[in-house]
Amino acid sequence: MADPAGFPSPFDVTAPEGAEGWERLYPYYYLFSEERRSFEEPKFWFHDSMHNAEPVYPFDTIMTESWLVALNQYTTRVWLVPPALGIDQRLVNGYLYLSPNVVQDPELVAERAEHFRERAGYYFDHWDELYAAWIEKAEDCIARLRSIEFPDLPEREPMETITSGRGTTSSFDLLTKYSRLLENMHEMAYYHFEMLNLGYGAYLTLLEFCKNAFPDIRDQTVARMVAGIDILFFRPDDELRKLAALAVETGVAEPLKGKGSPDERLAALREYENGAQWIDAFEAAQEPWFWYSTGPGYCHQHRAWRDDLRIPFSSIEGYIEKLEAGEDIARPIEELQLERERLVGEYRKLLKTDDDRTAFDELVGLSRTVFPFVENHNFYVEHWHHTIFFNKVRELGDLFVAHGFLKDREDVFFLHRYEIYSALYDLEIGWATSTPSRGPSYWPEEVAERKRILGVLQEWAAPPALGVAPEHITEPFTIMLWGITSDTVDNWLGRGETVGENELRGFAGSPGVVEGVARVIRTVEELDLIETDDVLVCPLTAPSWSPIFAKIKGAVSDGGGIMSHAAIVSREYGLPAVVGTGFATQRIKTGERIRVDGDTGMVTKL
Repeated sequence: MADPAGFPSPFDVTAPEGAEGWERLYPYYYLFSEERRSFEEPKFWFHDSMHNAEPVYPFDTIMTESWLVALNQYTTRVWLVPPALGIDQRLVNGYLYLSPNVVQDPELVAERAEHFRERAGYYFDHWDELYAAWIEKAEDCIARLRSIEFPDLPEREPMETITSGRGTTSSFDLLTKYSRLLENMHEMAYYHFEMLNLGYGAYLTLLEFCKNAFPDIRDQTVARMVAGIDILFFRPDDELRKLAALAVETGVAEPLKGKGSPDERLAALREYENGAQWIDAFEAAQEPWFWYSTGPGYCHQHRAWRDDLRIPFSSIEGYIEKLEAGEDIARPIEELQLERERLVGEYRKLLKTDDDRTAFDELVGLSRTVFPFVENHNFYVEHWHHTIFFNKVRELGDLFVAHGFLKDREDVFFLHRYEIYSALYDLEIGWATSTPSRGPSYWPEEVAERKRILGVLQEWAAPPALGVAPEHITEPFTIMLWGITSDTVDNWLGRGETVGENELRGFAGSPGVVEGVARVIRTVEELDLIETDDVLVCPLTAPSWSPIFAKIKGAVSDGGGIMSHAAIVSREYGLPAVVGTGFATQRIKTGERIRVDGDTGMVTKL
């Protein structure tokens, strides 16, 4: 039955024609079910277009499932974030939908707040040393991941197995290495969320204080109070700027501005006197800074810079053009720092008591201390670690290809991680008994069918939300990260503030007003179409798109909140941005002239 508030019930959504039976690609607990209908149907579910805009591949569920436990247990069982009880996940036609659980009882919120203050307070008081230890843990986890290899099973077990008396064999090693691969992934997921909620929590506390003290203050004004921090996330882009400057200084810029592929440009560089010097610098910059996913880091199909050099080469070309035109390509960090100090100073003067000024100073200081982790952890986790992880899975795919289980190494992502255990054991049975494994006659056909189903699902238009629209959105991370607010829901239902036919309303992500030609980019494959001074219009940006921001005039995104990547990077680059519009990529076409008002959150087609 359709929801009276306007969103369809998840139980009324049917599979698109040709994708019937899609459910068998996923674990049972990921699906809406009749036995849980009384709990699931009255809830509000929104599509996670930020991290998983496409249908989730069976293997890639390890990413979403890992945060389903890791993020939520830190929220609910470790830190006891007062108003939050975790975020549910369900798959509908392969698309990921989320539903926040919130604490309704004021007494329980107060009780949890006491525990949160004690627990979070310890981390805040020891932040620097715990953050340093976190970096060591993350780098060790990455190092152990890189050491995992999947050699083929030998024709004969080596003599060393006998002389060492080890008692286990190559088949045991293969299964245990795969187990270690999965364990390593889950371990990093725990590190991912160890401190993240606290980073958001500190900022949310500052935001709440400011809204109480200054009722008319905008969210982005508070965000600008913590801007201008030299976070790790900008280091890859800084490396590209250095490479562009080196190309101009050494006289090798011309081949880098060519229209050939990255390999063709590198080949042309070798013909230049100083080409080898530039190539050496380019290769040195890649470790670790090119372990940078072209997507959010949760989907195997979004390759890293190391695997797809088009983005860094496009950015280097853009920086060279700016340098040759006499422009300064440095990120305006000093301007941002001056602006943040001006804002803090002016608002501080409005406070009436010393206690309020002390509290304000402490909250601003804490937010600036913990904010770098909010962005920096992404490089270690979603980009450096997850890129290597997916490449290790591809190596496992090579093993299956060698034994006829799969036709292509990429086919491994059509198996759920638990199914890979079965496939590996099937392979080992054949190796151990000299009896043909069933896999070569089973998996190629099964993968072909799954590819067909996912292809159909990719053409399905996922509704922005399902279930019952809440009166108010109160869960803090849903608002700040995903940009889902009560106004968002009203806009989806067509009952929000009336805007003109040529207007779109979203979040005021980064201040300023700009007019320019729209460039609608839906996938990373289209990024090289961006031209200087375009206005980027996209579903959502990925961190590795940062260098593109040096080329554009402004940004508009379908999704995201005040702490989404598009908003943060736009502020750091001094570009106007409107995020969380919902439908910009549907309503705006490439070539149309638009106005982006990052002060009011309005986008206008001119």
